[in-house]
Amino acid sequence: MAEGIPRPVLTAAPATEAVDWSAVVPAYNEAESLPELIRRIREAFGQLGGAGEIIVVDDGSTDATERVLEDLARAEPRLHAIFFRRNFGKSAALAAGFAQARGRFVFTLDADLQDDPAEFPGLLAALQGGNLDVVSGWKRERKDPAGKRIPSKLFNSVVSRVSGLRLHDMNCGLKVYRREVVEHLPVHGELHRFLPALAHWQGFRVGEKAVRHEARRHGRSKFGPSRFVNGFLDLLTVMFLTAGQRSPLHLFGRLGLWTTAVGLLIHAYFFALWIMGRGLRVRPLLLFGVGLILLGIQFVSMGLLAEMIANQDRRREYPVRRRIEGGREH
Repeated sequence: MAEGIPRPVLTAAPATEAVDWSAVVPAYNEAESLPELIRRIREAFGQLGGAGEIIVVDDGSTDATERVLEDLARAEPRLHAIFFRRNFGKSAALAAGFAQARGRFVFTLDADLQDDPAEFPGLLAALQGGNLDVVSGWKRERKDPAGKRIPSKLFNSVVSRVSGLRLHDMNCGLKVYRREVVEHLPVHGELHRFLPALAHWQGFRVGEKAVRHEARRHGRSKFGPSRFVNGFLDLLTVMFLTAGQRSPLHLFGRLGLWTTAVGLLIHAYFFALWIMGRGLRVRPLLLFGVGLILLGIQFVSMGLLAEMIANQDRRREYPVRRRIEGGREH
């Protein structure tokens, strides 16, 4: 099997069984936390009623996570486990879990026991009571050091302004989605940080609910300083997706037209000086105007190339909220 392909799913539950709830759990070196986490999820499903499934994605763990999941799956028929060949990141783990999930409602939470599955009923009530499609948890009282809390507040403030979605905690791992939402979310890179914003951009209704946050019991955080650089780069990706959702040429073309227009205005100023008989010399402003015009041409060219690439595959599924056929709603 080629590298990058997940190993087969370990499952003891019948694939044809109807499922009401799915819990998707990305896990990386969380062998100590998983037994208690699975027990808590099982208890939360008992409060919800109906049929539920637990999907744990082992993101290339190097500890005993795989063995622990194998033992748990023998005792818990609702547990599914997916094992990556190496560490691909949280977004890849969520994408694999979403593809496997069969529930009408999909919960997500981290495997480190900082997210409490006992919040599932409250999140679901907020989703259904508010007629929402996504409810994101809000860790109002975070049990993390200041080195994580302060950057998180800055991150949430910036993303809220960029996306137009006002949430206190965009990156909380504890969320609930309607099934159709996870079927349309692009989850790659480190876009797991922006899933509520991406859902909002696609027209889904997004809200939040305050949830309890617990201190880490085992191990340490898997996210180092690189998360700030990666998060910034993925924020640029989200900005591009949001601004250029209709056509790449619209985004790059506007930038190109604005820079070209400013460059032409600068040259019009120097042309007026020349008409009035004043000599022209090579000046920094003149060179700046030339640079703006060249930059504008570059932007328009990039937009045209991106449009040509995008037009090669225009088949895209858009999220539909309702459908009426033959006088009946489906």
